[in-house]
Amino acid sequence: MPLRLGAVLLATVLATPSWAADWSACPGWDQAAADESSYGYWAFASPYTYHWSDENAKDHRSVVALSISRQLPNQRFCGASLFRNSFGQPSAYAFTGWLWPQPLKAYPEVYATVSAGIIYGYVGEFKDKVPLNFGGFSPVVIPTVGYRLTPQLAVEVQVLGTAAVMFGTSWRF
Repeated sequence: MPLRLGAVLLATVLATPSWAADWSACPGWDQAAADESSYGYWAFASPYTYHWSDENAKDHRSVVALSISRQLPNQRFCGASLFRNSFGQPSAYAFTGWLWPQPLKAYPEVYATVSAGIIYGYVGEFKDKVPLNFGGFSPVVIPTVGYRLTPQLAVEVQVLGTAAVMFGTSWRF
């Protein structure tokens, strides 16, 4: 079931703009940034997550995450992610968020984002590993700091609550 849910979320993000304009969770989808210096989509991949605590170290598995986001007007975005959580469970995250393209004027390569949404996947014996978990669904807020290597390629660090940080690469297209 989690993989099907994730596939539906990812398909929704990749949907054609005329269909997606009706998706209320992602208003303005069909009005993606008009100027040529903007990119319509971001793909993110993470091969590594570092956990702050060794409390559950025996249960932790390698976290692999893939996501796609759509840039919206007014420095907003929305998207979906499929990942294997740190307990080896297939999981998904549907989100919307905000981008600060240059929060530090002295370092124009640095950017920040924050996303908020619903995560699904912490079930069974691991249901208490995320707060406010109802039937495997839990609200999530994820702040990110990124560094642009080129206009299309960036490296990112995402803070996963009090549990971990995720390292990855983002590609804009």
